[in-house]
Amino acid sequence: MSQLDSRIYIAGHRGMVGSAIKRRLESLGYTNILTQGRSELDLTRQQDVEDFLKQHRVDQVYLAAARVGGIHANSHYPADFLYDNLMIECNLIQAAHRVGVNKLLFLGSSCIYPRLAPQPIPEEALLTGPLEPTNEPYAIAKIAGIKLCESFNRQHDRDFRSVMPTNLYGPGDNFHAENAHVIPALLRRFYDAVQSQADQIDIWGSGRPLREFLHVDDLAHACVHLMELEQPVFASQTTPMQSHINIGSGQEVSIRELAQSIARIAGFNGRLVFDTSRPDGTPRKLLDISRVQALGWQPSIELETGLKALYRWFEAEQGRVRE
Repeated sequence: MSQLDSRIYIAGHRGMVGSAIKRRLESLGYTNILTQGRSELDLTRQQDVEDFLKQHRVDQVYLAAARVGGIHANSHYPADFLYDNLMIECNLIQAAHRVGVNKLLFLGSSCIYPRLAPQPIPEEALLTGPLEPTNEPYAIAKIAGIKLCESFNRQHDRDFRSVMPTNLYGPGDNFHAENAHVIPALLRRFYDAVQSQADQIDIWGSGRPLREFLHVDDLAHACVHLMELEQPVFASQTTPMQSHINIGSGQEVSIRELAQSIARIAGFNGRLVFDTSRPDGTPRKLLDISRVQALGWQPSIELETGLKALYRWFEAEQGRVRE
């Protein structure tokens, strides 16, 4: 169990995941949470990162900082996704080791798994087949982060942990109509369509792919829960060569069903046109979450409930959402 006065640094505290982790820690009574904006600390500068961790005598790091985006962004900016994410994770993980940080949690992504992985996807599926081409640079960076944590654990006896969330959604997400992930992108487009009284929305792909979605507050709950576990308990569900743990909802929905749900929530009554000339991405992606469940965590926010709450949040935050 972590001490409530532990000095905890959240890298990426302004993002959807980092802000949710911060909310969770504060709700549990943690009193010494450290944050730095991009203008204050450039995570791609190695010496600056090490100096910060040393100066503040950090006990724990939640590594939630990353360049993220949907299929469009990954396809158009592959070098940015690969370089920025490699630099951020390498600098923080190496600096944590050098200054003696007690614990670190690395946030990965379910895109690390092969495009045609067995379903539900077990942790052992990592590196067993080709990746989905539309987000390969991002996936490679995340795989490197997992392996870096594992390698420091094996070589230097560190306690660096990795979690692999499924597709996330929630307040604080990027709502750009093209560069965002599927839920915020669709939500924004349906909102705009209702405001403009449009009678049709075009959606990338066939609508057939199946996806699993997890509310970011459920993820934050899981992350803090796993960090609070003693190392032998956490290690009971991992191995030195495979230290990451999946976090998901255990439920899946087609993109078509998702779009229809958001249309209902937004009050959009027009036509949905699925553009089959656009890529679908991975046909199905459902995580096996038996290991995190064995460690005492369960998801609690149903998708329909979460979508309704997110739509209300988006309406209230118009003009202040991230794009």
